[in-house]
Amino acid sequence: MASKRRVAAVEMIAQAKGRLYDANFDPAITAALDECKDLCHDYNKMRPTARFERGALLRAIVGSMGRTATIVSPFWCDYGTNIHLGENFYANHGLVILDGAPVTFGDNVYIAPHCVISTAGHPIDAPRRNEGLEYALPITVGDDVWLGMGVMVCPGVTIGSNVVIGAGSVVTRDIPSGVVAVGNPCRVLREIGEADVLRYERWVRE
Repeated sequence: MASKRRVAAVEMIAQAKGRLYDANFDPAITAALDECKDLCHDYNKMRPTARFERGALLRAIVGSMGRTATIVSPFWCDYGTNIHLGENFYANHGLVILDGAPVTFGDNVYIAPHCVISTAGHPIDAPRRNEGLEYALPITVGDDVWLGMGVMVCPGVTIGSNVVIGAGSVVTRDIPSGVVAVGNPCRVLREIGEADVLRYERWVRE
């Protein structure tokens, strides 16, 4: 369960409602960040076979999760309490989630290695950026979604259900349901259809 310190920090950021807030020098925010980074550090040092202990610590890091959720180390996030994992969530090595705003995943979401999901952005102009100011916009990912290797999802994006995002894509805008989308910036390539069901032959052990 998330600590009161981390909950209070994300509630304070939520009050900004997408406006700029002090992400680097506000003591309440920095204390919450430090606490979460320590938890992630502990998680990343645990043995892969310590599944029960890893699951318990992951549940303490994130805001909510289904009965079955796996994140392979290393994993880093900012606050943890803004992360909500659906059933049968799986993320491979190197996931980074910057969760200043809520990041919500549906059921059966698969994330390949080295993906970044960031609700956080900074001002374009250098003077305000140098003050440590930041904004955060929520990210939502639907059911039955696969993010390929090295995908980056930017602040404020919604990805629909039954979606495949191609490796290396940078998702800067919403993606509708039922499609394959690729590129930088990520764009819809085609719909997912019956041909995709027939594309692969299943191997059966002899």
